[in-house]
Amino acid sequence: MQEKLFAGCDVGSTTGKAVLIRDGSIVGSVVVPCLPRPEKTAELVMNEVVKQAGLSSITDLAYLVGTGYGRMRIPFANENISEITCHARGASWLCQSVKTAIDIGGQDCKVIGISNNGRVREFLMNDKCAAGTGRFFEAMGRVLHLTLEEISALSLKSASPANITSQCSVFAESEVVSLLNDGVDVVDIAAGINLAIASRLTSLVRKVGIVEDVTVTGGCAKNAGLIKCLEDRLKSTVKLLPEDPQIVGAIGAAVLAREQHQKLPRS
Repeated sequence: MQEKLFAGCDVGSTTGKAVLIRDGSIVGSVVVPCLPRPEKTAELVMNEVVKQAGLSSITDLAYLVGTGYGRMRIPFANENISEITCHARGASWLCQSVKTAIDIGGQDCKVIGISNNGRVREFLMNDKCAAGTGRFFEAMGRVLHLTLEEISALSLKSASPANITSQCSVFAESEVVSLLNDGVDVVDIAAGINLAIASRLTSLVRKVGIVEDVTVTGGCAKNAGLIKCLEDRLKSTVKLLPEDPQIVGAIGAAVLAREQHQKLPRS
């Protein structure tokens, strides 16, 4: 008999993610840009993933866990669980050797220590400033007229990264403009941006304590230039996960949905 479907819905600050699992495997995943209201983002992304799985309605799911900034506004979730817990469980489920996850979100970054059973050992979050987040990369991209993918590709070509010292994203933006006006190569500025972010993240990681394997989750994990800078700073290899790093929180929520459903009393 085929197992029921379980879902995780992660409504973040910039994107909504949904994942369906069945029999210990991912059978559907969708990422959409956030709408102005979290509940509308949740409805959009869940309708898309349900359609992808060939279901007629969200009500066909056995259990759904909501996570992310908008988790309290997901009206059809059976339960809401923090994104820290979900990222830890998702990373561990994808790769049991992972003991430290660096989650770079749209408006915060977190370093999560993970125990052997996939639970949160400890964590540290920076949510007071956009530095080190997806918003920071968006701001730098606007100044350079580059996408995240282009910043990543260009930075890997640099032999002399620019020195970007500002901790504040607003001041860093002004610093990048000054570097452009001084004729600094865009390749080196792109590398300097990744190096600056890697330095800030490394500081957070060291406060939590580096326990290998280390992985990076969130959309910014697709930035190969940033990953290389992190590896250099941490003096450790970053473990790449077998699924899109942007959906790790939703994966963790779906795994937890399955576990929570198994705890329900059986008639």
